[in-house]
Amino acid sequence: MLSRTAGLEIALPGGDVTEGVVRVGDTVRRTMGRSAPAVHALLRHLESVGFEGAPRVLGVDEQGREMLSYLPGETAVRPLPAYAVRDDVLGELAGLVRRFHDAVGTFRAPVGAVWVGGSSDDEGPELVGHCDITPENVIFRDGRPWGLIDFDMARPTTRLFDIATTVRHWAPIADPMDRDPRQRCLDVGGRLRLFCDAYGLGAKERRRLLDVSRLRFGRSYAAMKARADSEGGGWARMWEDGAGDRIRRAAAWLDANWDELAFCLR
Repeated sequence: MLSRTAGLEIALPGGDVTEGVVRVGDTVRRTMGRSAPAVHALLRHLESVGFEGAPRVLGVDEQGREMLSYLPGETAVRPLPAYAVRDDVLGELAGLVRRFHDAVGTFRAPVGAVWVGGSSDDEGPELVGHCDITPENVIFRDGRPWGLIDFDMARPTTRLFDIATTVRHWAPIADPMDRDPRQRCLDVGGRLRLFCDAYGLGAKERRRLLDVSRLRFGRSYAAMKARADSEGGGWARMWEDGAGDRIRRAAAWLDANWDELAFCLR
């Protein structure tokens, strides 16, 4: 166990389900969940291969909380700032995701690693994805995407599934009524193509992207409802706030606009 001198604790936004996240100096302290050992192994791998855009594992403090390095910058909290919806920023985000995938591609999880369960691709896992690259989990510096935080939802999956979870929030694949105000007039099909181009996604994977997105919506709905019922807390609050309805509206919007989006991905 590693401890550091206690200092002023500054509360940080911990996402929808992670509570009690604080900054102490140049560290972040968080309650450890059951997947913490696996996530720590992942973060140590990213450090070992030189991927800078992720927190470093520093140990455990006197209260049993994990200690991670604090990544300076800002997250794109809602309502989104103007820079977060620019096309060039989306392209740079795709590049960041590609670098992360390439870095994690050589990671071998420890025997018996436990990951948080969730929806995934029907294809066999090819890497451990972040699986939650929302605007709130991307660190920006000078308006440019620089790093990723909050790896709690990381799990074995495919590159394409991790991309689908990302563009769901950033294209976005959502009913206009549920989008951030700055996203409502965006060209979603064009942004999907831009992301795929910047990432370097091949033709086969592009043809599957919408199918994987549809698959994700169905499984995410079931997984979130199950967690709201069994775990309560932030999951229950999100469900009561209409998360399930938003997922269903997004799936319906995807189906209604399928042909146009598929044309853009050709």
